This record gives sequence, C-alpha cells and structure tokens, in this order.
Amino acid sequence: MPEGDTVFRQAAVLHAALAGEVLTASDFRVPKYATVDLSGRTVERVIARGKHLLMQFGDLTVQSHLKMEGTWHVYPRDAQGARPRWRRPAHTARCVLRTHDQEAVGFSLGELSISSPAEAQEKLAHLGPDLLGPDWDSTEASRRLLSAPRRSIGVALLDQSNLAGIGNVFRSEICFLAGILPSRPVSEVADLARVIELSEKLLNVNRLRIRRCTTANPTAGPPYWVYGRGGKPCMRCGTRVRKSELGEAELREAAVEDRVIYFCPSCQS
Repeated sequence: MPEGDTVFRQAAVLHAALAGEVLTASDFRVPKYATVDLSGRTVERVIARGKHLLMQFGDLTVQSHLKMEGTWHVYPRDAQGARPRWRRPAHTARCVLRTHDQEAVGFSLGELSISSPAEAQEKLAHLGPDLLGPDWDSTEASRRLLSAPRRSIGVALLDQSNLAGIGNVFRSEICFLAGILPSRPVSEVADLARVIELSEKLLNVNRLRIRRCTTANPTAGPPYWVYGRGGKPCMRCGTRVRKSELGEAELREAAVEDRVIYFCPSCQS
C-alpha cells in the first residue's frame, strides 16, 4: 500500500499540473458519481492528508485513497487536444480530470468520494498528526501512542489515528533504526521520542524522492535495511533478517491489514 511519502509526492505533482486551472471535462467512472460534472470549475489546490489525497474545488472536495494498487498519472495534452496515451489500461481508470493542457487520471483507486470540505474534514478527523503536514505535532503523536501502552510498537505505528502516513515499509525500517523489536509494547519502548523523530525524518527525506531509501545511498545499493530482506544477512551485523507476523487479535483491534514485519534479531531488542 502506498505510504505517506508516495501520496505527498503524487499530490505535489497534481498540484503543479492542476492548481489554478479550469477543468474542461471530468469523468468519474464509479456509479455513485457517474453523473457529476466538474467542468468549468477551478482546481484550488491538491494536498495530501496522511494516505489520503484531496483535490479542492471551493465548495467541493474530491478525496481519494490509493489502497493497494491505486495511482494518479498526469499526461500533457497536445495542441489539438488529442487524448494522450495512458500507461495503464483504460478499464482501470476511476477518475479523469482534463484542463486545456493536462489530463489527470486516477487508476485503480481504492476510495473515491466527492463531498463538501466540511464533510471531507469530518471523514478524516480520526487521523493523528500528519507526519508531512502543517499540523505535525510530535507531542500529540506521543500521547496517542501511549494511550494504548500494551499495544506493540509495530502495530501502533501503522494505526493512522496515532500518526498519519506510516505504512508497512516504514514501520519495519523505523523499528530497525530505533533498535527495537516491532513486537515490543509501546510502554516498554525506552525512547519513544526517538521513534517519533525517526518517523518524521524518514518520511520527510523521502517525500520527493522517486526511489524511496532509508539507507545511506538513494541511487545505489539496497534501499532498505530490513524490509523485504527476510533470510538475507543484516547489513550491520550479518545476522539473518527475519520475516514474521504480528498477532491476529492485535491486528484486528487496530484495524491493520498489513501483517508482515521484518527485523534483525541481533540489532533489535
């Protein structure tokens, strides 16, 4: 599932292409919004909120969530206004927004809704402080994490009501860099502030990178310390990286779908 840095980057691309532009056509390919026509409306801005992407049109907000397969593409339109060649199958397009010069297409979107700004805000009110947003508040993030002290730190980091933006990749990397096992209860994490600091740092340094990287070099070598490296030697100590899962009951309680976790049993405790 795309994480906060990916959504932030897609929002930045969409904002650069659409903000201040008037839509010449819109096509919502979901039954509930099939008759909605936003042509003639001006795109005010496109922003990310955790893993959600919001396009604002004054009294309307188009909200999407990429889930597992979703993505937004922007294609330039030629002088004759011919439709550009899409890089994904047309039958997977869920939303098409056209301006005179650009065409933005949302493919395989996990969620798509149109509402008033107030309704959109209410829908996302459960989210914790956004690691890449203007409301980022490390103190509030700490308070929320500690509100369920017996929950494992690995599950707590994925819970978007604690802090918004972390997904399965980052939680493995954050726990490794903090030197803690993802199964350790939040109450037993000696330096929770360090975990929160790493979370904010990792998402911020990756927010505009094409190739996400948590190691030293974003252009060469393995991009991650442990994620996706189950059975391979740890790049710090040589111990085999383990691939495991967290408890089913805890996952249901946190409404977290991602179960696989990677860790080094020597570097983390």
